[in-house]
Amino acid sequence: MTSIDFEKLYLSVKQKDGEKQIIKGVSGSFLSGELTAIMGPSGAGKTSLLNVLTGYQISGIQGTIRYGKATNNESSSLLSKRESCYILQDDCLPDLFTVQEAMMMACNLKTIDLFRKAKEYLIDDILNKLSLVKCRNTRCQHLSGGQKKRVSIALELVNNPPIMFLDEPTTGLDCLAGAQCVQLLKKLARTGKTIICTIHQPNARVYETFDHIYMMSNGKCVYQGASTKTVDFLAACGFQCPLYHNPADFIIEVVKGDYGDHTDLLSKIALEEKWSRTQSIKPCYESDEPCNTSLVYPLERIDCNKMPSEWTRFFVLLRRYRVQLYRDWTISQLKILLHLLVGLFLGLAYQNSGQDANKAVSNLGFFTVSTVYVVYTASMPAVLKFPSELCILKKEHFNNWYKVHTYFAAVVIFDLPLQVVFTSVYTITSYLLSNQIREWSRFGMMMLVQLLCGFAGSGFGLIIGSLFNPVNGTFVGIICLCCFFLFGGFFILLGHMSKIMYAITNLSFIGFTVEGTMQAIYGYDRPPLHCPEEVEFCLYVSPATLLKDIGMDRQNYWMDVAYLFSVVILFRIVAFFLLRRKLSVT
Repeated sequence: MTSIDFEKLYLSVKQKDGEKQIIKGVSGSFLSGELTAIMGPSGAGKTSLLNVLTGYQISGIQGTIRYGKATNNESSSLLSKRESCYILQDDCLPDLFTVQEAMMMACNLKTIDLFRKAKEYLIDDILNKLSLVKCRNTRCQHLSGGQKKRVSIALELVNNPPIMFLDEPTTGLDCLAGAQCVQLLKKLARTGKTIICTIHQPNARVYETFDHIYMMSNGKCVYQGASTKTVDFLAACGFQCPLYHNPADFIIEVVKGDYGDHTDLLSKIALEEKWSRTQSIKPCYESDEPCNTSLVYPLERIDCNKMPSEWTRFFVLLRRYRVQLYRDWTISQLKILLHLLVGLFLGLAYQNSGQDANKAVSNLGFFTVSTVYVVYTASMPAVLKFPSELCILKKEHFNNWYKVHTYFAAVVIFDLPLQVVFTSVYTITSYLLSNQIREWSRFGMMMLVQLLCGFAGSGFGLIIGSLFNPVNGTFVGIICLCCFFLFGGFFILLGHMSKIMYAITNLSFIGFTVEGTMQAIYGYDRPPLHCPEEVEFCLYVSPATLLKDIGMDRQNYWMDVAYLFSVVILFRIVAFFLLRRKLSVT
């Protein structure tokens, strides 16, 4: 059993006009076996206090927090993360998975000492106690609000955390669903867990369900004690709760200043011992009261300190993405079809440009358009990748489902074969229809730089997605890609640029892709091109002359490959650190 004690806790945040104190020296104790509600009007600091206790907020804090016998430092960095879970207000669930599948993934990511049958038994037990058996084969996107909240709780129960934090668990639920949710939390608390949640303004029935109320106003604690003593506390402060009036509504009216500012008076009287607990509440299996032991077993047999290795979690995440790929037809089937159709269209548009000396410049345009297409289709989905998964990522990472590098590695590794398939479908189709040279070595060289360009594009998209929201990221990403395209060597030929402008092209991985492609197709002593009989004169019968005139003969093909490979690695390293920073400050 693990209780939480905190003394003289302060929280300050930096603003433009200086620091603002959000929490002002509060103290308190949350015991195991109790259901505690942190309440207060909007802006009182209740969510901020919850964030501090969970370790979600790590900067600007002063004071002491103890989890059981842990020290302040250990509780913040180790014990609170290891033995607690934080269920956020928004129910972030994997939409394409059923409840059963989501639970099994949670078991695979969070438990180490259970065989598959034992995991299935554990899942059955949790779903049964949370009344989720009927919807176990329902996809999460089709669940009701109350069901989603219970599934969020069920996912965190698989490793039996002794401490549970919940931010506004009844928000978005109707009165009945909200009451059922709070009753469920109380039953879980009776199994020996410490459960703390924020709640805004519950009805009388829900309010009386809580064992302990921690009321805040203007960053201070104005009441901490049993919900049943609220009326007596208000009376001692000179406020008579009207008959048949909800005590929760009345105390909120008092603390938010409807009857004047009495924060200092309330906080002073709240320190009196008579409002505190009369006795500690024992877990149901340690008391003489009737106890539903199935809520305890088999959960109490799981040691939440034993976690799977990150290597195991990596493969679990890969399997999750594989299922998503299979079920979301827009990720696989639609994209393959579109790449095929675009390859057909562009191949026919540039028909015979690969062998015709009169169309050599047009062929340069074809390779530029191909590069633009590969980069754009690789980068734009990546721009949306992290923002679309950020809600789930924040929840799972904070609750120690996996490390950031494990998630990032799974994203990158899973993306690689997809990029290979998509780029190959487009490149092979357009290459054949545009009648490029039929040499496997040249085709392989061109395919290599196109693949590296696609990998670089997806890495660039991950960087943008780590910095911006979807709307701003799409806009910024397109602007940046336009700048890369401008220095790609087609809109302005490299040989026509000034030295300064040419130096800027070293920043454009698209330019290196086009250059590598042209060298693969026209370099390495390619024979003269065919000039049609109906054409009087073909300027670029000699491939070497073409490369020289467009300024793409200054370095060899493998230098372009080395540059693109370096960009692929660099972009992913930058994206990883940006993502880790984003998670550390949110």
